[in-house]
Amino acid sequence: MTGRTLLPVNSPRQSIVLCETFGPTVQGEGPSAGQHASFLRMGDCNLACNTCDTPYSWDWNRYSRSEQTRRVPPEQVAAELLQHPTRLVVITGGEPMMQQAQLAPVAARLTEAGRRIEVETNGTIAPESAFDRHISLYVVSPKLAHMGMPQVRRIKPDVLAVFQATNRAVFKFVLDSPQDADEVAVLQEAYGLERVWIMPQATTATAVLDGMRALADTAIERRWNLSPRLHTLLWGDERGR
Repeated sequence: MTGRTLLPVNSPRQSIVLCETFGPTVQGEGPSAGQHASFLRMGDCNLACNTCDTPYSWDWNRYSRSEQTRRVPPEQVAAELLQHPTRLVVITGGEPMMQQAQLAPVAARLTEAGRRIEVETNGTIAPESAFDRHISLYVVSPKLAHMGMPQVRRIKPDVLAVFQATNRAVFKFVLDSPQDADEVAVLQEAYGLERVWIMPQATTATAVLDGMRALADTAIERRWNLSPRLHTLLWGDERGR
């Protein structure tokens, strides 16, 4: 655990702690990979993964909160996203489920305008009804041991059960090597996780391709889905793509 201090984000009257919006682009990962999309990246996270590819959204020991985030009223966030001609809006982070109350009016405005909302989450905070009713898909990414945190912090069985029960969740695991597959299998069996996706930990095109080749047979044998990282294949580690 780092010495960072999180902003208070529990009141629905507060503005959203926003890292960035960007698009149009394509979703790079999971079941919607390749789809025309826009992104809303939230600031702050309740975990501290040592291989996070967006540490600028939460690691205030390494990055400046005032430079990387801004407080924005929900109506302004919705207006920014609706400027993009995309039907899919991906809410990611950071950890978006920390700000559900603030995001609920944004989600309502987006769905009223015909947008479909996909949420990328670490699976440690359960959805609340005001926000949940607007979400088409949760891409839940429980963190594995190689992320550098104890299991009690990164795996919340009751929360995973809630996501599973929505019937609108897939479970996406980032593997550092094929050896991590056994850990995924244990979690899948223990918590009854369906629709599992795996993908390599990688921030360069070469590493993505090498990682996918290394995981392909494992995915096939275990009847899992294999996710690319299309944004990395196309644009490397460039931000906002």
